[in-house]
Amino acid sequence: MYTVMRVHDFDAAEHLPAVLLDRLWPRGVRKERLEGTVWEKAATPSTALRVWFHEDREGRFDEFCRRLRQELAEPEAQQALERIRALEKQHGEIHLLTAARDPEHSHLVVIRELLQS
Repeated sequence: MYTVMRVHDFDAAEHLPAVLLDRLWPRGVRKERLEGTVWEKAATPSTALRVWFHEDREGRFDEFCRRLRQELAEPEAQQALERIRALEKQHGEIHLLTAARDPEHSHLVVIRELLQS
């Protein structure tokens, strides 16, 4: 099972194991706060895709999801997704973390869908 949550709501004592799925380290979050969290940058949107999406989040969401699926089909991203699946098999539940203000309308939706398929 994969749970999507904001990194700012994350508490390692309650939510491990967890995987940070942002290309950039979340602003204002100390590395100690995410101790024990796996950071899988390879399973995140490219900088170009992320910048393009942020120009019009509502209007571009469907196309963003389509483009992200294409990026996540690349070998490096597939390896990262396999590592996350292995963690889920080992622990039963994994928290997928992002700094996005609305995780349910972010890249985590696509990633969670791919992980569950």
